[in-house]
Amino acid sequence: MLSAGPQEERPVLGLFQSLSNFAATLVAIAHTRLQLLTTELQEEVRQVGAILIWAFIAAFAALMGLFLGALAVIFAFWDTHRIAASLAMIAVFAAIAIAAALILVRKLRTKPPMLDDTLAELAKDRDQLRMRARS
Repeated sequence: MLSAGPQEERPVLGLFQSLSNFAATLVAIAHTRLQLLTTELQEEVRQVGAILIWAFIAAFAALMGLFLGALAVIFAFWDTHRIAASLAMIAVFAAIAIAAALILVRKLRTKPPMLDDTLAELAKDRDQLRMRARS
């Protein structure tokens, strides 16, 4: 029976060490990217929450102001042109709603993709691993 000599064991040990180092590198890369993903998600949730709160406050205040302003205009013309004043206020509200809808659509179309930094880092990692595999 032939036994493996010390020189035959070295390449096997070197291969296992190389695979172990490669696996450790992959785990470290995945860990770093998951930390970045978690951080980005936390920031996104925090920003969205703040935006929603301030959007609600602004919308409520604006609606109250518009409503009271419309009532003031209608009351001012109550004796002479109440129907015309009411229709004018409806037209103003419709114009504001259309403008807001158009702005919202534009903002949604130009919004950067969520987790853009994480995806960019993963693409860099993929490219580096492909370059190493070719070498």
